[in-house]
Amino acid sequence: MGGKRRSESGSRPTSFDIARRAGVSQPTVSRALRGDPTISPITRRRVAFIAKELGYKVDKNASNLRGQHSQTIAILFFEDQRFNASLINPFFLSMLGSITGACAKRGYDLLISCQHLSTNWRIDYEDCRRADGIILLGYDDFVTYSAELERLVEEGTHFVHYGATLKNHPGLSVGCNDYLSGRQATEHLIKLGRKKIAFLGSVSDHYPEFSGRYRGYTDALTAAGLTVEPGLQADAISALPEGERATRQILSSGVAFDGIFAASDLIAIAALGVLREAGLSVPRDVSVIGFDDIPAASMVTPALTTMRQDTQRAGEVLVDTLLKLMAGETAEATELPCELVVRQSCGAR
Repeated sequence: MGGKRRSESGSRPTSFDIARRAGVSQPTVSRALRGDPTISPITRRRVAFIAKELGYKVDKNASNLRGQHSQTIAILFFEDQRFNASLINPFFLSMLGSITGACAKRGYDLLISCQHLSTNWRIDYEDCRRADGIILLGYDDFVTYSAELERLVEEGTHFVHYGATLKNHPGLSVGCNDYLSGRQATEHLIKLGRKKIAFLGSVSDHYPEFSGRYRGYTDALTAAGLTVEPGLQADAISALPEGERATRQILSSGVAFDGIFAASDLIAIAALGVLREAGLSVPRDVSVIGFDDIPAASMVTPALTTMRQDTQRAGEVLVDTLLKLMAGETAEATELPCELVVRQSCGAR
């Protein structure tokens, strides 16, 4: 016979009916239907099958009220507003897509806001039940930003951050090994015969991701017996105007160079334009390599060689790490591997 099945009492099926059939507790059913990664995939599939068979529908509002949870995760962006307040770094846009998909698969909604608009992230999101946990993407000055993270830790906020995975980092971070990735990028240029390699990116402790890439760069040069030229480093954050300014600074220094390692793709793409204006050919005169592999990296001319960060995997890990924290379970910082993507801008065949 067609139609939906009823519970044993003849009323609309409940999560308790599913629990009895599946041989698990009712809380396990609730967590399984939310896609909670702490429930085994086999149990999640069995619960989902029985729920479908019974015609069970989750009453999301009632579930949230019972558990006093919003069933929502907040993503807070921090973007430098000096250049264009309407733009978000394309690297974080690609990660946003993977986070959105990961949340949907686990039964969570997503709230997106800008960090600089909030004075107390815990009060604005977790305490007022707008979100059960927070994912932080991007920062400008880490010295200032870390003070906010320390406050979140002290307040017991459930949060995870994408960025540098430092030993004493407040809270948990997901990110790549910036040092090893920076060294690999520089070693690639050295293998291509480049001996005077410039670094474009801020190198102070205020920008730990870029400074990690810079340390990898300097160690690669030193290991190869090459000189680290102070005149071949120019500070820049990840923005096109910054990349243009830093490249012009290198050109005006008078120090000869035949390669550029840029700390981000936006900086590298800006460098390509300035080098072209200066009459230099890429890669014949200067090999260029970036970092991130944003979508535009494969579209510029010449196509940009870069270190690819796996934004798809990063989104999944960020969400799963945050869910573990929200469930009171042990979670750890995670370093994800980077991949060298060779295109025309470096000159490799």
